[in-house]
Amino acid sequence: QVQLVESGGGLVQAGGSLRLSCATTRIVFSSSAVGWYRQAPGKQRELVASFSSGGSTDYADSVKGRFTISRDNAKNTVYLEMNSLKPEDTAVYYCAVPARRPTYWGQGTQVTVSS
Repeated sequence: QVQLVESGGGLVQAGGSLRLSCATTRIVFSSSAVGWYRQAPGKQRELVASFSSGGSTDYADSVKGRFTISRDNAKNTVYLEMNSLKPEDTAVYYCAVPARRPTYWGQGTQVTVSS
């Protein structure tokens, strides 16, 4: 069974930064399309950043210039670096494979940004 394990969430003040991690032992991230999603209370889950299988990246307009998706192939881990955080970034963040129409989801990690 594929497991995706996220970590790195927490409480941060507006303007602060967090780095989320997503690790797995059953999928080779270097050749997979991987996405970071988030879901805020009362809202639909949305894709905020993704790698294509070829390695190109894509971001939601709401996070462009503030969030960066990256990966460490040696550790088979994907990261989401989040800077200049805003209260509206508050959500549960999930990594997922493949990035579009995911089959596998992590358990989620809570990010709370206080004003």
